[in-house]
Amino acid sequence: MPSEGGKATVRFGDDAVCLISAVPNQGFTVSTSRTRAQTLTVTFSASRHRSEITATVQPQSRADVREVSW
Repeated sequence: MPSEGGKATVRFGDDAVCLISAVPNQGFTVSTSRTRAQTLTVTFSASRHRSEITATVQPQSRADVREVSW
């Protein structure tokens, strides 16, 4: 899943999502958070931009990218 801040690779299982890799673009840092086994968020942050990739298996496997600049 590419974003302005970097690229994340995840694996979708039957009841969980697993992070394979998260590679930030130049000038960005990366962090991850998990609310439960079914949902993982990868955040790429820079001084004036944030890219959030949220991957979930509930109710179906999908990933969404949210870009925020200020």
